[in-house]
Formats: sequence, structure tokens, C-alpha cells
Amino acid sequence: MPIYEFDGVTPTIHPDAYVHPDAVVIGDVTIGSEATIWPNAVLRGDYGTISIGARTSVQDGTVIHAGPGFPTIVGEGCVIGHIAHLEGCILKDDCLVGSGSVVLHHAVINSGATVGANAVVPNRMEVPANALAIGVPATIREGKSDVRMIEFSAAEYVSNGKRYKASLRQVG
Repeated sequence: MPIYEFDGVTPTIHPDAYVHPDAVVIGDVTIGSEATIWPNAVLRGDYGTISIGARTSVQDGTVIHAGPGFPTIVGEGCVIGHIAHLEGCILKDDCLVGSGSVVLHHAVINSGATVGANAVVPNRMEVPANALAIGVPATIREGKSDVRMIEFSAAEYVSNGKRYKASLRQVG
């Protein structure tokens, strides 16, 4: 898997994490226990810090970046859908960011919240705990997130990461 030191900083990946061989991890990136990073995800910690919490899933094609003074911090038990883009934002524990969504600089997604598929959470927006953010730009629907589904999905990806670690073999 392409893991790169950059400016003398090497990513820190917990031994219980799963990083797919086609994911790219560069520089100031920390990946927690039982986190999963899937094919074609790019975590580029060149301008700032990226932190991925334990049991968090970063799915296929997702791009995570940070900037000077605005790290990207993803809490524990989060699910980041396919082809999402996170840039200098904070996701607290047990959040879901739907496929194709964008979460921008200084935005905060509070615990148990969901960013719906293809939503754009603009700079400095705060999504309350257990709320649903949908649309472009995102609008908030209080109390509409399904925390149990987020927890279920996060656990499924932990399980799938263990399956991949044990059985994925390149054959061609």
C-alpha cells in the first residue's frame, strides 16, 4: 500500500487498522484501531494533521485533506461514504457522511449526526448532535439522524476490515 513520509512526518497506523493496498496515506496522518481505509481513498496530510478515530470507515474514493491551522479530525465509530471529501473539518464520534458529500473548512459535525448523500456542508457550519444535514448548501433537520444505523454500519466495516486483512490476495 502506498504510505508516504512527507517533510519528515510518517503516518501512524494502528496495527489493528486495515488500509487497502490501493489507498494512499501521506504525511501527518494517524489511523486508529480497527479503522478501515478502502480502495482509492486518499488521506493527504501535507499541509495539516489528519486523525481517523478507532472503528471509523473511510470508504472507496474518499479524499481527506487538511490545511495549516485547520486539521481534519474524524472521531471514533464514524462512517465516511464513498467518494466523500473532508477538508479541514471536525467529525465527532458516531457520525455518518453520505456518499458524494463534501464537508469544508472549520465545519463541525456533532456526535450522532448524519450528512446526507451529495450534501455540501459549507465553511464553519455546525451540524447539531443527532441531526441530518441535507442539500446544497446543507440545511439541518434536527433529530433526524439514525444513530443505531451509524453504529451498526461502523461495526459492519470493522468486521469487513478483519475479513479483508485475513483473506484479500492479489491474483493478477
